[in-house]
Amino acid sequence: MTAQASPVEIPNRAPSTRNKIGLVLAVLFGLSDLITPFTPAGATDQGPGAPMPVLVADAVLGLVTLGAVVFAWRSASRVAARIVAGTRILSALTALPAFFVSGVPAPVVAIVAATVVLTVVCVVLVLAPPRERTA
Repeated sequence: MTAQASPVEIPNRAPSTRNKIGLVLAVLFGLSDLITPFTPAGATDQGPGAPMPVLVADAVLGLVTLGAVVFAWRSASRVAARIVAGTRILSALTALPAFFVSGVPAPVVAIVAATVVLTVVCVVLVLAPPRERTA
C-alpha cells in the first residue's frame, strides 16, 4: 500500500478593509519616519530633541515598514503584518522619552501622545484577521 501525500492547501486570503486602513496608517508613519533624519528635529542648543542615531534608526524602521506593507497588502501575509506591527511599536517606543525628559514643549508632548495612540490603532488594524477570498 502506498501513501499518497495530500496537497497542502494554502489559504486564499485578502486584506480586509480594517487591514487596509491599518496598512495606510503604517505607510504614513513609515514615510514620516523616513524623513526624520533630514528635519531639524534633533537635539540642538535651543532645546531637547531626538539624537541623530535615534532618527536614523527610525528611518530604517520606516523603510522596513514600507517594504512589509507592500508585501502584506499584496499577499495578506500574517508574517508581513507582524513585521509592520513590530516596526511601528519599536518606532513608537523611540518617542516615549518625550514624556519623561524635562524641557520638552507641551505641543511636542501632545503630538507624541497622539502618535502613540494612532500607532496602537494602526497595530490593532494591521493585526486584524484578513478575510478569506471566495473563489
